[in-house]
Amino acid sequence: MSGFADRLTALRHVFHADPELGFDETRTKARVAAHLRDLGLEVHEGQGVVGVLRAGSGNRAIGLRADMDALPITEKTGLPYASANPGVMHACGHDGHTTMLLGAAELLAQSADFDGTVVFLFQPNEEHGLGAQAMIAEGVLERFPVEEVYAIHNLPGAPVGQVSTRSGLICSSESLFEIQIKGRGGHASMPQAGVDAITVGAELVLSLQTIVSRKLKPGAGAVVSVTEFLTDGQRNVLPGQAVLKGDARARSPEDREAIERHMRRIAEGVAAAHGVEVSVSFVTEFIETVNAPDPTQAIVGAAQSCGLDVVPDREPMSFSEDFAHFARAVPGCFLLLGNGESGAQGQPLHADDYDFNDALLPLGAELWAALVRQQLPRMENAT
Repeated sequence: MSGFADRLTALRHVFHADPELGFDETRTKARVAAHLRDLGLEVHEGQGVVGVLRAGSGNRAIGLRADMDALPITEKTGLPYASANPGVMHACGHDGHTTMLLGAAELLAQSADFDGTVVFLFQPNEEHGLGAQAMIAEGVLERFPVEEVYAIHNLPGAPVGQVSTRSGLICSSESLFEIQIKGRGGHASMPQAGVDAITVGAELVLSLQTIVSRKLKPGAGAVVSVTEFLTDGQRNVLPGQAVLKGDARARSPEDREAIERHMRRIAEGVAAAHGVEVSVSFVTEFIETVNAPDPTQAIVGAAQSCGLDVVPDREPMSFSEDFAHFARAVPGCFLLLGNGESGAQGQPLHADDYDFNDALLPLGAELWAALVRQQLPRMENAT
């Protein structure tokens, strides 16, 4: 296995050194497609890359998904294989996810010890929540129908190789909101002559925090964060316009809809109190990720068969995943794989000093292969 692990590590470092942003994964897609073809898989290129591997005569099929895109971050790891593309970095481990799935394709292509079809889904633009939707809109699930679909994401801070998942909701939705305020600016020495937008905006920032603390049930797991406050003010000029931008997370469609409803009411109320105009935009691209019971049990069983530490009922995560769109279309399971607790592997996702743990590459590949053998058993191994 050491030669296999070394090959995967070298491949992952190639991906890491040449990161590409969402929907611009040209070189990454070409490498993935070439690797799959070299393994003898049927390959289809579109928004993403799809590899198809068949064995035996079974008509069942499962899908395994990996994401390929990087982030607009300047890497500061100092690693010999650090990003060679200024301002772009694999700071979320998608280079590792892609490599693990290619490793699984190699193991399964060599052994062909399953009965059915495996569809390897290499997805673009996960970071903006658009890649899964683009592949689905392109017809990937109609052209390559699967009964179940799975995805792995690494998790810094968790022990190396620990598998954690849960049935039901596992990842929150993400909605991006923007509130535009139109007041009347003026001289900083005479605020009474207008209605400065910055005061209204400041009141809105505080009022929005009551949505989670007073409008939703305790323990709902929702988050409302204002992340940008932009105005047209100057040193001695009160702003007449302001824009608040932010991010809302929810663990159910009902809470997501409630956040939007209360946000609009609060904005309208504050605007009426101050005599200004407001407009609210609330857009959801990442829906809630919900794991189906049977695929969740399947991945727990496969992980245990590999001798991995398994947490079968972890707490839901506050981050979002656009695998949710695949899991809404087909019963699926999203699982987390511990990336380590120290060094670059223990740094938070999206940090400029984070790195994927190469020790996971053979573990993840073997886990995928074990899942396929379990879910698509040869007839002589079926029970």
